[in-house]
Amino acid sequence: MSDEFDVVVVGAGPAGENVADRAVKGGLTAAIVERNLAGGECSYWACVPSKALLRPVELVAEVSRVPGLTLGPIDTAAVLARRDEAVSHLDDGGQAEWIKSVPAEFVRGHGRLDGPKRVAVTAKDGSVRTLTARRAVVLATGSGAAVPPIPGLAEASPWTSHEVTAATSVPGRLVVLGGGVVACEMAQAMHGLGARETTVLARGGLLGRMEPFAGELVAESFAEAGITVRTGVQVTKVERPTPGGPVTVHLSEGPPVEADELLVATGRRPATGDLGMETVGLEAGRSVEVDDSMRATGVPGDWLYAVGDVNGRALLTHMGKYQARVCGDVIAARAKGETDDLPGLRDVADVYGAPQVIFTDPQVCSVGRTEAQARAEGFDVRAVEYDLGRVTGAYLQGDGYRGRAKAVVDERRRVLLGVTFAGPAVGEMLHSATIAVVAEVPLERLWHAVPSFPTASEIWLRLLETYGL
Repeated sequence: MSDEFDVVVVGAGPAGENVADRAVKGGLTAAIVERNLAGGECSYWACVPSKALLRPVELVAEVSRVPGLTLGPIDTAAVLARRDEAVSHLDDGGQAEWIKSVPAEFVRGHGRLDGPKRVAVTAKDGSVRTLTARRAVVLATGSGAAVPPIPGLAEASPWTSHEVTAATSVPGRLVVLGGGVVACEMAQAMHGLGARETTVLARGGLLGRMEPFAGELVAESFAEAGITVRTGVQVTKVERPTPGGPVTVHLSEGPPVEADELLVATGRRPATGDLGMETVGLEAGRSVEVDDSMRATGVPGDWLYAVGDVNGRALLTHMGKYQARVCGDVIAARAKGETDDLPGLRDVADVYGAPQVIFTDPQVCSVGRTEAQARAEGFDVRAVEYDLGRVTGAYLQGDGYRGRAKAVVDERRRVLLGVTFAGPAVGEMLHSATIAVVAEVPLERLWHAVPSFPTASEIWLRLLETYGL
């Protein structure tokens, strides 16, 4: 068994798998190291299970808006069982076989950098195998939940995204700390599946990185569903005297909140704490800074790369996979001595802005810059908004449809800098916006992309008319 490969990838999540696949297609050999499950966090404890939990809740809300239709209560046990199927019952056999079919060698164990182009892999039995890369080592270890240093919080064994998506039962009372994507999605999922008392505690508003109307619409939906949202509060202390018993959350204002479980969803941190970063002159626990080819900056020899959450550019699975495709291709090109400055061998999507869908009801999705971001970056901005509920195709989806759309325009070039949709089932409209933003389609040309009637995508026509075309 050889211990030398052209490329050694640490982390077998979607990003790591894509790097190896592209490198091998480029004529190189590759090994992938993973200490947990092949397929990574997204497949088992994030994107896939969370959407399996959210889909029934979304359907109930959608059906309730259509007169003449009713839908009985959600069978929580059946939903959890389907979630288990979606994550292959935490069996990564299929993923491991796919890696072998690439073909790449799958090495189970904890991989740590051990100097330039070397990765020491410690197996469960304590044995160590050292892999050497001829061309490149790629870090694709992702990120983990950040637990803030609040007195008593860590000792209370709170849930993070990992535990909530893998829950075997739904708590009767749930407190969610945070107002971002995970907080909003999982608050709604757990409430819809039976958490009768769900409280969201957010220092700011909901979805603070999006256009303001997005968080406002989600907050309205939460209030109607019976989810309590308290903004502008800070958690000062957490108490859980009995392991597995009730947890009490003390606040800077108002009475404490008691619950059966506490979900912490206050952000992520790069998984570089135990990665041997110090052996190559980098700081443990920090993101790996990379250039647009995904090559780490400040590391002599130009052999280290980082893709996905670990580089801190865009903490989204699809962006990690995109970066991985760029990375694998550029490593292969450089190995062959080919020109490596072609457009396809550089990450440009992060410059335009990553697309993102938040699977709450209403859904929220965006690509590119918000109006505030565009103005802060010095663009000559004009923004237009339109009520999605006034579009015939949206109205036909059900009574009481509430939504909004916003386009941010670079007035100098007359192209879109960003687009945001909020409303039921708007996620499938996002890719058209992504194409328009990334391709920098002139508004005068976009005017001739005629939306079908009666679909909600007619919002494009309404936005352009509001702009004045």
